[in-house]
Amino acid sequence: MLGRLALYQGQGVDPYRNLAVEEYLLQTVPPDCCILYLWQNQNTVVIGRNQNPWKECRTTLLEAEGGHLARRLSGGGAVYHDLGNLNFTFLVPTEWYDLEKQLSVIQLACRSFGIDARRSGRNDLLAGGRKFSGNAFYRSGSRSYHHGTLLVDVDTGPMGRYLTPGKAKLEAKGVDSVRARVVNLVELAPQITVEGLKEALFHAFSAVYGLPCPILGQEALDMDQVEALTRRNRSWAWNYGRQLPFTFRCEGQFAWGNLQLHLQVDGGIVRHAQAFSDAMDWEIAPALEKGLMNCPFSLPALCQVVADCCPAQGAELCQMLTEQEI
Repeated sequence: MLGRLALYQGQGVDPYRNLAVEEYLLQTVPPDCCILYLWQNQNTVVIGRNQNPWKECRTTLLEAEGGHLARRLSGGGAVYHDLGNLNFTFLVPTEWYDLEKQLSVIQLACRSFGIDARRSGRNDLLAGGRKFSGNAFYRSGSRSYHHGTLLVDVDTGPMGRYLTPGKAKLEAKGVDSVRARVVNLVELAPQITVEGLKEALFHAFSAVYGLPCPILGQEALDMDQVEALTRRNRSWAWNYGRQLPFTFRCEGQFAWGNLQLHLQVDGGIVRHAQAFSDAMDWEIAPALEKGLMNCPFSLPALCQVVADCCPAQGAELCQMLTEQEI
């Protein structure tokens, strides 16, 4: 039976390390224990396991402004994290996984601030009819986790700018985010803070399960394993190189002629390129088709290729690509 609880609080705001800690806790949670992990990321878009980063996020803008794109193990949609958001994860042996009980911990903590939180059909939590918590789930062998966001006082400006799909026309096999009207809890309870909510969750966790809840220190983690997972989470291959094939199309009208560019992208790499143009210079289109093959699908890489292939037209073609908000 489930006989133990534990609380672990994240030690920093690096999304790649925080997700690594989450995975490590999942791999090592004892068979009779449920762990509540509370953590925060700074200026981060986290996408679901099967999502296409270029469809869900203006990746170039995010990175240019010092943000991070990270991929989690669970499914679901893209979410924005800043320090006004608190993330929670319940990690537990699958036989003791109880979504109703886990969500009731969040609801009880919210009630301590006078907020009536209700479940929606998507296992999200609403207050006043607006969403403040999105949830996702993952199972690995005999262990499972349920995690989600709690919007306490998030800056919704960057959220809207980063998560709004750009002009690029992508036909993807990834899963689209479900955008919903959201609310910060501070709008409903001005006295609430992230630290106050952490404390309320700690007490609610113990109350709902009827068990004491000791706090785990960093010494409970194998930092070598955490560091290995962090390196994977930080890698381009993990975040961008997943096998999510899609097509990208854009078109521009220039003084020297019209150009249409069609790219087939797989694993974050351009696998096939077609260029159509009515330019008098017949060499432009085939040069682009040849040069773009096997190019990483990122704005800097694409701009470098068009500049190398077509020096006279490179600046204009790079501007066309830039306008797609990749």
